Amino acid sequence: MSGHSKWANIKRKKGANDAIRGKITTKIGREITIAVRMGGGDPTGNMRLKLALSKAKANNIPKDNIQRAIQKGLGAAEGSNYEELTYEGYGPAGSAIMLDILTDNRNRSAADVRHIFSKYGGNLGETGCVGWMFKQKAVFIVEKETFEDEDELMGIVLDAGAEDFKAEDDVFEITADPADYDAIEAALGEKGIETASAEITMVPDTTVKLEGKDAEKMQNLIDALEENDDVQNVYSNYEFDEE
Repeated sequence: MSGHSKWANIKRKKGANDAIRGKITTKIGREITIAVRMGGGDPTGNMRLKLALSKAKANNIPKDNIQRAIQKGLGAAEGSNYEELTYEGYGPAGSAIMLDILTDNRNRSAADVRHIFSKYGGNLGETGCVGWMFKQKAVFIVEKETFEDEDELMGIVLDAGAEDFKAEDDVFEITADPADYDAIEAALGEKGIETASAEITMVPDTTVKLEGKDAEKMQNLIDALEENDDVQNVYSNYEFDEE
């Protein structure tokens, strides 16, 4: 999600009910396990693990859960049969949706995701139908209450390679090429500036403003997709007021 909607979504996840939080914890744990299995248990040389740990921190995942997921990755067979897929489709008013899927049964995942799109007014599309609208970017969120000096923060991140800097209500949003993730993270760390979120994600080139019933349908569609066990990440180009 872009701009204010993105931050509203992060806040919503932090305050999610127990059932949803349980799913978030499970998905992030699975991502940590797969990251460790693929690249080892040291985040210094494993960007995927570093990002998964950052996501765990942003979602207040307990340290015990994180450690169990790491140990599972260092261990044996569980998770070795997982397959990574990308699904693309459309939401209300022609809005675009991309999904990262991690599944041990692609037929089940395809059927479930197609059903969710259909139920909430969307359509599952062909590979490539909306992917061209998105670019992979490093995105950092800094809450204004943790660092108030906009000019100083802008100077720090632009010097470190950031492409864009926005002040959005109660946060600053920093966007960069994924190759500059480490440099920006280090620059913020040197100044003791904490991030509420730090990730490499898919950012849309343009956004679609949704209102009224379209906005409500889209939020219900996104919620249903995020609740599916096989859906790791949901990306979209919609924008609407938090209300």
